[in-house]
Amino acid sequence: MSNTYEQLTTFYVDGNMFGIEVLNVQEVAGSPLVFSVPLAPSFVRGLVNLRGQIATAIGLRELFDKSSKDIESRMSVICKIDGNLVSLIVDSIGEVVEVEESRFETVPDTIPQQVRRFIKGVYKMNGAFLSVLDLEALASELSPSTEADSGRNN
Repeated sequence: MSNTYEQLTTFYVDGNMFGIEVLNVQEVAGSPLVFSVPLAPSFVRGLVNLRGQIATAIGLRELFDKSSKDIESRMSVICKIDGNLVSLIVDSIGEVVEVEESRFETVPDTIPQQVRRFIKGVYKMNGAFLSVLDLEALASELSPSTEADSGRNN
C-alpha cells in the first residue's frame, strides 16, 4: 500500500503554524495596501487591488480573536475561495511542506472554538502542530446569510 502525500503552503499567525493546500494558493505577496470597507466585520480588513483584480483581505489574527498587532512585515496569502479572490493576512510565511495524509488528525479540543471552527485537522510536525485551514468554513463566514437575502425583493 503506497502512502499519499499532500503539499501545504505554511504560514504563521500569533506563533502558530497553519497550512493551506498548495493547489488553493494563487500567490504569496508582501503586505498589501488595504482599502477599508465600512460596516464590515472586524476580520474583514478591507479590499485589495491585485493587478486589477479585487480581493477581500481577511485578517487571520482578527478572525481568530488574537490581538491585532500592527506588524509591518505581515504577508498575504492569495487564494480563491468559492471563485472569489481572498487575501489572507498572516504574520509570516513558512515553507511548502509535504505531509503524509495518513498522519492527519482531528482538531484537538484544546484549540479554542473561535479557531477550531476554521480548521480541518492537524499534522504533528517535529513537536509542533500544523493546523490545516478549512477554506470552506472561511467561505461560509464570508458569504451573506440567507436571512439577509430573503429581505430583498428584486
